[in-house]
Amino acid sequence: MEYDVIIIGAGAAGLSLALNLADHASVLVICKADLTESATLYAQGGISAVLDESDSVEAHVRDTLVAGAGLCREDAVEFIVSRGRERIQWLIDQGVPFTRMPGADGQPAYHLHKEGGHSHRRIIHAADATGRAVEETLVSRVRAHTGISVLEHHVAVDLITTAKLGMHRDRCVGLYVLDKQTGRVSPIACRSCVLASGGAGKAYLYTSNPDGSTGDGIAMALRAGCPIANMEFIQFHPTCLFHPRAKSFLVTEALRGEGARLLLPNGEPFMQRFDDRCELAPRDVVARAIDHEMKRLGLDHVLVDISHRSSDFIEEHFPTVLEHTRKFGFDMRTEPLPVVPAAHYTCGGVLTDTYGRTSLNGLYAIGEVACTGLHGANRMASNSLLECVVLAESCAEAVRDYLKMGPEYVAVPYWDESRVADADEHVVISHNWDELRRFMWDYVGIVRTSKRLERAQHRLELLRREVADYYGNFKVSADLIELRNLIQVAELIVYCARKRRESRGLHFIRDFPETNPAMAHDTVVRAGDLV
Repeated sequence: MEYDVIIIGAGAAGLSLALNLADHASVLVICKADLTESATLYAQGGISAVLDESDSVEAHVRDTLVAGAGLCREDAVEFIVSRGRERIQWLIDQGVPFTRMPGADGQPAYHLHKEGGHSHRRIIHAADATGRAVEETLVSRVRAHTGISVLEHHVAVDLITTAKLGMHRDRCVGLYVLDKQTGRVSPIACRSCVLASGGAGKAYLYTSNPDGSTGDGIAMALRAGCPIANMEFIQFHPTCLFHPRAKSFLVTEALRGEGARLLLPNGEPFMQRFDDRCELAPRDVVARAIDHEMKRLGLDHVLVDISHRSSDFIEEHFPTVLEHTRKFGFDMRTEPLPVVPAAHYTCGGVLTDTYGRTSLNGLYAIGEVACTGLHGANRMASNSLLECVVLAESCAEAVRDYLKMGPEYVAVPYWDESRVADADEHVVISHNWDELRRFMWDYVGIVRTSKRLERAQHRLELLRREVADYYGNFKVSADLIELRNLIQVAELIVYCARKRRESRGLHFIRDFPETNPAMAHDTVVRAGDLV
């Protein structure tokens, strides 16, 4: 198989890019599960953009820079924020059913939420299931486009580069892909490849991310020689539903934007003791406040309460959260919901410019897998889907320009399984996966210490050697590929966290609780740094 462009990932970034490229190139989208299954599908709150007359690009830029704690690239922030309105219109043109309500003149207007860190109402949404509305709309458009091929239930194993083939002038020329149903690994040649594979929330025991968020694109880019940046900044969403069967269902931040309070089990509010903005403080502040209270009082959870709003208001604005939490016996119209923080967003990633270009010719990265400089040390709420749709357009422009330069297809070799056997101890994978996620949660979570990070590194070194031996001797499986990638991503997180000897944004370490102005720069790491 040969394609002009291979896109790994089928969230808002990957699908938007496919639609922007399909009239100009042959496009293949590869996804690990069904085409609809991605982190985008589970995004509730909405997409931030300057859409109200009282708002401005300057205000959105300023809010983003404040949330990013001195590490945002201002040119990247301005680039992305200034293109927000036109990309929202593009989504509307695709058919995304954003919520409308009567405006001041009585005519229907798009309703805008306000979320933590934002100085204005600028979150356009489709009730409380924005991601689902965006994902399902884009999927329907992709399936209807004859210029887009799709491989579902396939896992990208590794990128193929000319350097790996012993050729000069390194560039990406293909990848190996595992068919999850047959277990067969096949090579696919391409003239360009785009990583849109999402983040790495599954490195942690508790996460709001779907099962496929295993850092595959970050790990593959690292192995291909690309620099990775700012992996110490893992955002923990403050409010995920606490219930043994809820699998960390995310309770949207928009609740707090509409007046929900965070309470201790005795009904006492506590955010006023941590930040003047109370419940509307940025996510890192809120998550640390909840973590502090849970540890101080030995709590399993805190509460989020919006029951003081009318039932009609809750039913209209938050139907998804209402319906889902009722399955577990809660009625948010009359009682508070138990919540805990959970790993939510990977702010660092493959280092790129605002056109998705990596350091490797022919390889691009957009969405959560990439580090553009928009998020800095802390992503502001609802800026992620904005980045996805803006970078999808600019990356499409860069890919089209690259293809015009005439990069040729390269013959890629078949996957060699001649010296490996069928795996005989699958328990090794499941045990190591469980161990990794538990010690990452305990040692590399919301609050860190140098000693905990050192312990995590020692365990990661042992896991890496054990999994490398397993990978080299047995046929690969989807679980093995994901575990291998998660271990590499976890090493990146720990490495970057140990390098940053200060507390900034999402990275809080007790040994260095203050922010050091001299460290207002990216933490950049390459594969050789981890040896």
